Amino acid sequence: MFCTRCGIDIDEKVRYCSACGHPTKLAEAAANPYASPRLALDTEHKKIAGVCAGFARYLGVDALLVRIVWLALVLGAGFGCVAYLIAWILMPKDAPRAVAADYARQGG
Repeated sequence: MFCTRCGIDIDEKVRYCSACGHPTKLAEAAANPYASPRLALDTEHKKIAGVCAGFARYLGVDALLVRIVWLALVLGAGFGCVAYLIAWILMPKDAPRAVAADYARQGG
């Protein structure tokens, strides 16, 4: 891996460049608590409440696929509506992206 600021070759396990002190991707991921997906209502890509979009982001799949599976649970098994309402009530709301970026810049 190469430093994006000075261009020297650095080990992938280090958090900062030894020559210029620039943080690597590993340091940025450790400083940002929202870098890894967490199960929460996705307020940006929601259609109804953001439950399917939240599950899609958490699982790393397309939201349309999760919506189709959820619709199949509603129509086929019949417990999809109840599960959706429970997930809507229990899942925390996603932090707005501007707040998450400020939180990461301040060091948490």
